Amino acid sequence: MTTSAASLSQDELKTLVGQAALKYVVAGEIVGVGTGSTVNKFIDALATIKDQIPGAVSSSVASTERLKALGIKVLDANEVQRLAVYIDGADEIDGQGYMVKGGGAALTREKIVAALADRFVCIADESKLVDVLGNFPLPVEVIPMAAAQIARRFEAMGAGVTAQIRMKDGAPLVTDNGQHILDVRGLKIAQPLAFESEVNQWPGVVTVGVFAHQKAAVCLLGTATGVQTLAY
Repeated sequence: MTTSAASLSQDELKTLVGQAALKYVVAGEIVGVGTGSTVNKFIDALATIKDQIPGAVSSSVASTERLKALGIKVLDANEVQRLAVYIDGADEIDGQGYMVKGGGAALTREKIVAALADRFVCIADESKLVDVLGNFPLPVEVIPMAAAQIARRFEAMGAGVTAQIRMKDGAPLVTDNGQHILDVRGLKIAQPLAFESEVNQWPGVVTVGVFAHQKAAVCLLGTATGVQTLAY
């Protein structure tokens, strides 16, 4: 699918990919909805077909509020057994559909909803497409008392690797789950599946922002020439 977009702004490209994602929504099925500025465009588009779906499962308080404001019913993840599709953005995505997510601090709930879905559709702009994950600081949600030891384990991975608590208004950012975020810089994640599996085992890690076990099946990429569809 290609849509002429030679002179569109990044915001307009986000609108295009948000609208393009509508074709992956299954009529009569609950849809999984992610978090972020690109997803907000999808939520706006979803409102135009809200009568075709029973509702949505949301990955964040912010998305829940936006969905409800547009008249879309939001269900708790515990109320559903599966989702046909989960639609969300990414901070990075590689050629296999593996992603880094969590720039908006919603990675844990995003991964929970993604695990319910038969299919993950990623919506992003072309700046997010990378050869190797790691240029974007890797978000890791951690239990606060474990933050320092987890930071040391990351920093032991190699020279130039740093891990810092994400701050907001002069204090550690607190997630929707009451935890903190470590942002890890200097990584090159050449084996995302193995990396995700390893870090998941560290005591105190709630969620690592590598989405390899819950990778994208499709990516709708906003480019200078329009929406490009990548299938994995």
